Amino acid sequence: MRRVTGIGGVFFKSKDPKALGAWYKTHLGIDVQAWGGAAFEWKNADNPEGIGTTAWNPFAQDTNYFAPGSASFMINYRVADLPGLLAVLRAEGVQVEDKVEESEFGKFGWIIDPEGNKVELWQPPAGM
Repeated sequence: MRRVTGIGGVFFKSKDPKALGAWYKTHLGIDVQAWGGAAFEWKNADNPEGIGTTAWNPFAQDTNYFAPGSASFMINYRVADLPGLLAVLRAEGVQVEDKVEESEFGKFGWIIDPEGNKVELWQPPAGM
């Protein structure tokens, strides 16, 4: 079974996400959108006709989105088969969050690594 296929996103806490996003836009040219982050688009052998995306997004310092992890960041990894991978990880003894979300943006699940970091797993919809 294929597990991680790439980086889906990089999320980090910020004291002032709007100001920090503006700084990155001004100084590094990141195309920060009204929703507060940016989407880097790319193609690869797994997706030659579509456009893959990697999200970049600062979050408010007091966000609960990374909970129960206490790190100031969270990495989102792209996966090919989220339900299958979550089942394998559970069988391997990995701490898997019960919650799974599905939307037009794909399927999302979460695990906790051995150091307590929350890790987001994302199965994008076809063409992303």
